[in-house]
Amino acid sequence: MPSSTAPGQEDDQEACILRFSDLDLKDKSLINSSNTLKAELDGSTKKKYSFAKKKAFALFVKTKQVPAPSYECKEKWWKCCQQLFMNQTSIHRHVATQHADDIYHQTAFILKQLAATLSTSKSVTSANKKNPLKEYLTHSHEVSAWLPDTSCFSPDELKSGQGSEEGEVLLYYCYCDLEDPQWICAWQTALCQHLHLTGKIRIATEGINGTVGGSKLATRLYVEAMLSYPLFKDYLCKEDFKISRGGAHCFPELRVGVFEEIVPMGISPNKISYKKPGIHLSPGEFHKEVEKFLSQADKEQSDTILLDCRNFYESKIGRFQGCLAPDIRKFSYFPSYVDTNLELFREKRVLMYCTGGIRCERGSAYLKAKGVCKEVFQLKGGIHKYLEEFPDGFYKGKLFVFDERYALCYNSDVLSECSYCGAQWDQYKLCSTPQCRQLVLTCPACQGQGFTACCVTCQDKGDRQASGPTQDSFKEECECTARRPRIPREVSQHAQLSVNPAPEPSVGEDGPLLVFQ
Repeated sequence: MPSSTAPGQEDDQEACILRFSDLDLKDKSLINSSNTLKAELDGSTKKKYSFAKKKAFALFVKTKQVPAPSYECKEKWWKCCQQLFMNQTSIHRHVATQHADDIYHQTAFILKQLAATLSTSKSVTSANKKNPLKEYLTHSHEVSAWLPDTSCFSPDELKSGQGSEEGEVLLYYCYCDLEDPQWICAWQTALCQHLHLTGKIRIATEGINGTVGGSKLATRLYVEAMLSYPLFKDYLCKEDFKISRGGAHCFPELRVGVFEEIVPMGISPNKISYKKPGIHLSPGEFHKEVEKFLSQADKEQSDTILLDCRNFYESKIGRFQGCLAPDIRKFSYFPSYVDTNLELFREKRVLMYCTGGIRCERGSAYLKAKGVCKEVFQLKGGIHKYLEEFPDGFYKGKLFVFDERYALCYNSDVLSECSYCGAQWDQYKLCSTPQCRQLVLTCPACQGQGFTACCVTCQDKGDRQASGPTQDSFKEECECTARRPRIPREVSQHAQLSVNPAPEPSVGEDGPLLVFQ
């Protein structure tokens, strides 16, 4: 395996994080040096470390394969980090030097699987061999066996809509037990490349969570492939795929990875399982519950809380009327938010919602596990499905999405303001200081005056960077991150609940690290 990194040095490099714009891929439980990992393994598993690392490396490289041009003799090239690699040596060197921590993450996961296999009794193994579905999948284990036939379509037909509004973006998730998420990862990568889809897919032993974009033909074939695959066909249906206008251009590339959670709440699925969620309400049922809640004159005395499970920058540009919108930066802070404000939920009926429903699955399970609520409900299909049925309902403003569109528009309501002049504005842009990566609301007039950063500190930093010599690194620090409490404490229910939209955070509030949520 070609590498410009010394054998011991590669293992000791500081761990990084696989980053998506729509799915937070952090798994801090695995961010240790490989030497520490080796020390924690028993003797039998240690012998398999080399095998696991080679397998992780090979799988990672495989996910970067792209078809070579027809005029080339070679069948495949590789694309990674916006670079094109035309031979194995160069892609191997790049992965070894730039993605050592991604390989470590995958290696740790494979080792966990190996350790689990070693502890599995022979009787269980024997029983598994008699499982018809598992036996069938084993005999058809080649990835190519599960790719749709596209021979009757030209490449142009599959790619049409890329760079225009003719394509689509799919958003979906499926909670189900997956014995071999690594194989699902390889299959999903091959499937998306086969259909010229871009996007982000997160896979774990608890299921799959994805958002992909491409032509309408490609997305239709993708849905058909998912619904026909034996492991998913009993859990997924066509209505589980949320569709919006877009295409492959909505994502810079395709990223597929295996992680401990398909939505990053920061708590092991073994402790809080998706199998114990709140009660699912259809959009129609949820609409009636919200209508009943909003009709009450005294919200503080109400036994109901309408809870937004998303991050503050999402609810800032769109939300349900009268909701409690936690001022948190990422979903992994949600459990701490619940713990800090537990009394707020005591003896309450909680109506939870999020973008597509996935965060509510485990968020409601966590809230239920606290044992303080009367009942916990969640909006099935999330805001996406609600707006399909009630575009002029109780949800006002835009729907934030984790791709280069930033938001979807279903109504004409504008809830947020320009951070600089206070004019109504709800179209996000990235802070102009490259290392910041926060989102900022700045109207065209203010942009024309040069106000393109999230706060004064970043604006000054950007000016100094532009006028001074180029720096390889630029420390991320600004007013946004400095003044935002990590876990807010709600003063009272009355302070947060109102039929009219609550005042929004002022200029420079902390936006998302768009390399991932």
